[in-house]
Amino acid sequence: MAHKVVIMLLNASPEVPATLGAPFFQATVAAAMDLEVEIYFASRTAALLRKGVAENLFPGRDRSKSLYAFMQDAHQAGARFYLCGGAMEENGITADTAIPELDGVRGGAAFIGAAIEDGVLTLTY
Repeated sequence: MAHKVVIMLLNASPEVPATLGAPFFQATVAAAMDLEVEIYFASRTAALLRKGVAENLFPGRDRSKSLYAFMQDAHQAGARFYLCGGAMEENGITADTAIPELDGVRGGAAFIGAAIEDGVLTLTY
C-alpha cells in the first residue's frame, strides 16, 4: 500500500482553471488519509504560486471557491508545495511574490527521486 502521493502539475493550465480543482481536492483527500503528499509545480502551473494568481481563478462555474482556497485546503491538510527552480523566473516568482504556502524549490531530480520510491503513488496533471 502507498504511504505517499506525489503530484506533478505540468499540463494543467491556469488558462483553463477547470483543469486545476481536482489535483488539490485529491491532495486534500490523500493528506486526510494520512498519506504524505508532495505537489510539484512546473511550467505554467508554477504561476499559481505567485501571490494574486490563484485567488482570481475559479475551477467551477459558480465561482464560489477560488483555486487558492482549494490550494489552502490541501496545504492545511498536510500537502507540501514545491516549485520547479527553472519555472521561477519565467513566472515572476521570488521570495517576495510567492504565496506563503510555498514549501521550497525542487527540481526534476527531486520529483523523479520521490516518484521512484517504493510505496509512492505518482499522479500527473
